[in-house]
Amino acid sequence: MGAVFRREVRSYFTSPIGYIFIAAFFAYAGLMFSMDSLASGYTKLDSLFSSLLTIIIVLIPVLTMRTISEEKRTRTDQCLLTAPVSLGAIVTGKFFAAFLVYAVGVSITAVMAVVVSVYGDPDWNVIVGNIVALLLVGGAFIAIGIFCSSFTENQVVAAVISFIALIGVSFLSSIGGILPSLDEGHWYTKVIEGLRTALEKTSFGERYLSFTYGIFNFSNVIFFISAVAAFLFLTVRVLEKRRWS
Repeated sequence: MGAVFRREVRSYFTSPIGYIFIAAFFAYAGLMFSMDSLASGYTKLDSLFSSLLTIIIVLIPVLTMRTISEEKRTRTDQCLLTAPVSLGAIVTGKFFAAFLVYAVGVSITAVMAVVVSVYGDPDWNVIVGNIVALLLVGGAFIAIGIFCSSFTENQVVAAVISFIALIGVSFLSSIGGILPSLDEGHWYTKVIEGLRTALEKTSFGERYLSFTYGIFNFSNVIFFISAVAAFLFLTVRVLEKRRWS
């Protein structure tokens, strides 16, 4: 896994992707910080962290689009699939490399918290909780992006599929909200209500935003870690199918 990790990290910074991701993340976070905190004298960063969900939905597909699709395009995936290393180690190495680049982007929020502390007394427990939440949801999004990248050798297609998938999992609660409300007594009323509840519980956006309200729910931590494990496992299964095809 270590060799794959180092190779992937190097590739991010020998190509524009790593620099583009970090620069775009810094620029967006800086703009939101300037508008939400500096301009208004607001010492809380909850609105900043809420707004960052939007940019990571846009940027993470760019970060992950080449992870496996590029290997397919250049046919180097055959070398990986026949290398004396498990597919799990390959996928995990790629995940941690992308996550490292993502974490570098997220680190700017810690700098912003320090800046705010000069002018006020922020709640550091909430700030640390929000940074952890941003890392967790980002990790889950990266795992989804890698999974989507495993289906195609076209990076643009992989990015588009990832983008659509991330929008879908982030706004499941909104989908639940547009389900029709039916009169009590119908047998399918409970089915729709159960579906609406399930969509709300599995909405990545809802679980992430609860952190920005200062609520550190350990079940949300488990949810995001489980999502990472699930999508990395599915990616391994896709590669296993390709290995034996």
